[in-house]
Amino acid sequence: MPGTVAVLKTSHVRIGAQMDESQAYFHRLFWTFPPCIEAFRHCKPLVSIDDTYLYGKYGGTLLVAIAQDGNSNILPVAFALVEGENAESHNGIKAALEAPDGGWLPPSAYRAFCIRHVVANFALTFKGKDARRLLVNAAYAKTEVEFHYWFDILRSEDPAMCDWGNQIEYSLWTQHCDERRIFGHMTTNISECVNSIFKGVRNLPMYSLVKATYERLAELFVRKGKEAEAQQGTGQQFSQHLVKCIEANLKTARCFTVTLYDRDNSEFTVAETIPTGSFSLGSYRVLLASQTCDCRYFQALHFPCLHALACCAYSRLTWEPYVHQVYRLSSVFSVYRMGFTPPIPEDFWPPYDGPTVIPNPNKRRAREGHPRSTRIRTNMDKADPNRPKRCGLCRQPGHTRRSCLQLR
Repeated sequence: MPGTVAVLKTSHVRIGAQMDESQAYFHRLFWTFPPCIEAFRHCKPLVSIDDTYLYGKYGGTLLVAIAQDGNSNILPVAFALVEGENAESHNGIKAALEAPDGGWLPPSAYRAFCIRHVVANFALTFKGKDARRLLVNAAYAKTEVEFHYWFDILRSEDPAMCDWGNQIEYSLWTQHCDERRIFGHMTTNISECVNSIFKGVRNLPMYSLVKATYERLAELFVRKGKEAEAQQGTGQQFSQHLVKCIEANLKTARCFTVTLYDRDNSEFTVAETIPTGSFSLGSYRVLLASQTCDCRYFQALHFPCLHALACCAYSRLTWEPYVHQVYRLSSVFSVYRMGFTPPIPEDFWPPYDGPTVIPNPNKRRAREGHPRSTRIRTNMDKADPNRPKRCGLCRQPGHTRRSCLQLR
């Protein structure tokens, strides 16, 4: 398909001391298709990256970059086949992200950690579901006050737990420091969903795997495009996902007490009350002009929160202008507008003048079973090297689960 971007990396084939110019070993491959490139312009400005193992004759890892449209549909936008997460591939990705002219540095792009992976690393040092729950609550907190509330409880459990979290920059794992960038996404779970799209292809040869991504994405674009077109036919302006959220919030917003402070700048205070209106549960400042609220749901999700909806109803204003463009049906439809074309039959391909690419025998899978993880540790994996290891049963230092007295 014209416009497809593909980058193939190979390595030399040596026969004894001689280099075979007619052949080359497959090393890595990156590819993306024109409809995916165009679609991302209309998705949330967020990319979730995850990997999945290949189960064929040769080992390897499939890297997938996932976007999400305004109707919460996932969309693979780019792929890469690599040998695995090792020092060489990790350093290559790190160098690309940190290149001054690469476009992946602030203020053009920002990075964040998946909180699910952060908690998994946290659990390697600290045991207990309650501690993990407190860390997750602190990460998901929309406001600084709420974050410190959960973090102080965590500190009362064990100050070392907070010290562990403080080693990671807050902007990488907490929502109250995200600066409106992540649209409420705290995990790479949308990447996990892509396994359903490529179910059954991870054991195929690499040529067939690449071809399968083309065919399945073509089917996905047609199906989701029809769904978006059908929704447009209902006369709705916004995606079903957004409409459901707004309708649910409107019912609660009717119980709030609104006070207008500045009509020109649309500044309000909203007091949360129970249906009788006799008890206040909290007060929040709302600035519709800047689309902000003290609860920070307005900023985080990019559509009106409960308090903003109450202000709109009080002032007889429509809430539509305060919704991010990505949630409009016109944007969702634009994601799937381009579509794929039937692939050109191989008999009509232009002649290829180059070495024959062959599999590297050193990459052949040596044994059955799940591939061994070779994940590179980052600053979210840091643990105190001086902290003694504790038993998994009694949590006391000096022995392991196998020699614990509780088993006797």
